[in-house]
Amino acid sequence: MEAQGSISQSSAALPGTGKAQRRARRIIKPLTDKLWNVTIEGAHNIPAEGPAILCPNHISFFDSVFTMVYAGRQISFVGKAEYMDSWKTKYLFPALGMIPIDRSGGSKSEGALLAAEQVLRRGELFGIYPEGTRSRDGMLYKGHTGAARLAFKLGCPIIPVGIIGTREIQPPDKFFPKVGLSCTVKFGAPISPDRYLERGDDHMMLREMIDEVMFEIRELTGQEYRNVYATKKADALPTAPAVVEPALTD
Repeated sequence: MEAQGSISQSSAALPGTGKAQRRARRIIKPLTDKLWNVTIEGAHNIPAEGPAILCPNHISFFDSVFTMVYAGRQISFVGKAEYMDSWKTKYLFPALGMIPIDRSGGSKSEGALLAAEQVLRRGELFGIYPEGTRSRDGMLYKGHTGAARLAFKLGCPIIPVGIIGTREIQPPDKFFPKVGLSCTVKFGAPISPDRYLERGDDHMMLREMIDEVMFEIRELTGQEYRNVYATKKADALPTAPAVVEPALTD
């Protein structure tokens, strides 16, 4: 599940509902535990309740699978709208919590923010890849500021997630995954938007926060960092001035 953009109209009413996700986790987790040696670190950093934004690095399709399975809570991920063109994924992925996203960007990106807000205001987890797309060379790229904008607007933390080994499980352009390999999912310490509020420039607040997220991901994964976007597009989510609202409470 990749990238960001505008939400498709078919799922706009209740984005990220993911009614089947809880049942799917009960089925998929024993399979992933059997097929791969999965190590989870920092699971205590995921709040037991309330909204939070998970920002993983993105090196494989299985990043979304493992994050969903081991986060232990309902989580909705943005996913490319092309998945809705195939009968194999059109119904399955949204049922598992995927929000179909048109990656053309521009003004259409507002739909992605609205969908994410609905998920977070329900007190759920929202997952978004700050790099905007999968890294095909395995390096870590500059983060887009959409996640930071959401964090400031809703007053919720960002949890950096470092995933290691999924690129070997399913290398680029390979359809079938390799079994018997090891991978590690590391949930980092939450990053709160509160300490950035003293910054006078809204765009600088967003940039500094997402840069911290990317630094933490690099520390978790050990990836080589490139200070350029993985795509040629500008920020996939708009970077208009952040309007900070009171933090959500349960």
